Amino acid sequence: MDFIDPKIQAYAERFSSPEPEALAALNRETNLKVLYPRMLSGHIQGRMLSMFSKMLRPTKILEIGTYTGYSAICMAEGLAEGGALVTIEFNPELEDIIHKYFKLAGVEDRCRLVIGDATVEAEKVEGPIDLVFLDADKENYVRYFDIVLPKMRSGGVILADNVLWSGRVLDESERDKETQGLRDFVQHVHGCEAVEEVLLPVRDGIMVVMKK
Repeated sequence: MDFIDPKIQAYAERFSSPEPEALAALNRETNLKVLYPRMLSGHIQGRMLSMFSKMLRPTKILEIGTYTGYSAICMAEGLAEGGALVTIEFNPELEDIIHKYFKLAGVEDRCRLVIGDATVEAEKVEGPIDLVFLDADKENYVRYFDIVLPKMRSGGVILADNVLWSGRVLDESERDKETQGLRDFVQHVHGCEAVEEVLLPVRDGIMVVMKK
């Protein structure tokens, strides 16, 4: 999932703001107890999500794909006073660890977890939305984008994770649903006149999309 040299990664972490204690603990527990721990955002990406949120000072954040809650906690750090984050997760087995670390990080009053199908639950979230983090099933990225974009304010930002997909998006022989879903997504965004976008080769690729 990571293309960067481990020594460069360590150097970047050394000269980035430190990982907060609650997030470091969540990182450890996820790696010890949860399947597919590489899905966790981690130190550098987490600090980047936090910084985006602090720059935007969002009143409402929507996350599609919670996993163990690391990225939600990072983004909640930047919420404006009285702001709220809604995060949607399909796997109910992760609910306990999510709530545990929302409480430990002191964001439980600002973060609402919804367990269910995001293609259904995202439709229910009212706008205006300031910030979206998209990190769920890749074959539905286009659908999620089309759901959330009309709900977003002008200047609102969508961050879509894993758009490089370990480089598989470049291999035309890769035709699985998730790889093709990511190719379709970046093409769909690139052709949308309502947004500006930049694809950052950070970690596994993050597409930053701003509504005009």
